[in-house]
Amino acid sequence: MDLSAVIVHYKSLGALPRCLRALSENTTELGLETVVVDNDSGDGVAEVLAREFRHVRLVTNRDNVGYARAVNQGIAATSGEFVLVMNPDCYLEPGAAKALVAHLRAHERVAVAGPKILNPDGSLEFSARAFPNHYTFLFNRYSLLTRLFPNNPFSRRYLLTDWDHMSVREVDWLSGACLLVRRKAIESVGPMDEGFFMFNEDVDWCRRMKQGGWSVTYVPDAVAVHHVGASRRRVAPRIIVERHRGMIRYFHKHHPTNPAVALLADTLILLRAGLMLTRNALLPRGR
Repeated sequence: MDLSAVIVHYKSLGALPRCLRALSENTTELGLETVVVDNDSGDGVAEVLAREFRHVRLVTNRDNVGYARAVNQGIAATSGEFVLVMNPDCYLEPGAAKALVAHLRAHERVAVAGPKILNPDGSLEFSARAFPNHYTFLFNRYSLLTRLFPNNPFSRRYLLTDWDHMSVREVDWLSGACLLVRRKAIESVGPMDEGFFMFNEDVDWCRRMKQGGWSVTYVPDAVAVHHVGASRRRVAPRIIVERHRGMIRYFHKHHPTNPAVALLADTLILLRAGLMLTRNALLPRGR
């Protein structure tokens, strides 16, 4: 088996069929198995797959076990030489899967390859990034400071915005929205860290791959489109909490420091979470 696709589903039935159709159209020349792991969505995904996508296997969880654990369940349930981990709100453009597989086959020390990811309007999503440092929680992709001052040196360093993203490049980490991962590298380094419920598991995984002697590469000949949730609509508070809890876990894991400094960093991250929860509560509800 060439390729195993693992898609974690949680109440994303509006996007999942397009993702699966594009995946099938992209892999006609590859041996493909596809597994959807459902985190207790309760939205009838089993019926949709049985009716429209009979080739897709479904792994059903009785609870929302988190993204990292669900990905690991999908990896364990498959056997392909390469594992394509995708969000259901992301779909491949023609030739993307073939380009990613070809890159890994041509470069045996590359563990992870990621495509150029575009927003629905065709603009670039900065999916290839530098490892976060202690300033990143203030200058990440969604932060107010990045929006107000997009050319500041901290955001440029983290999001690699000084690079045109038109050439193959080894990077620190790639967005988990769409990753092709070598199974041998997973067996060597280990699967995703299930201590991350959602968010930051991708940067942690890439960092561990590089610590294990593997490379992480951006491949712009492969293109995917990502429909990120609307930022002007209210989201579940747990999403905001888990994003910041993941930040704290990542920095404690990879940047151990003086306890007083760690406490200060944790406090600032939690303060940011509180501000975002307050802002979120004032936004209109999503449909």
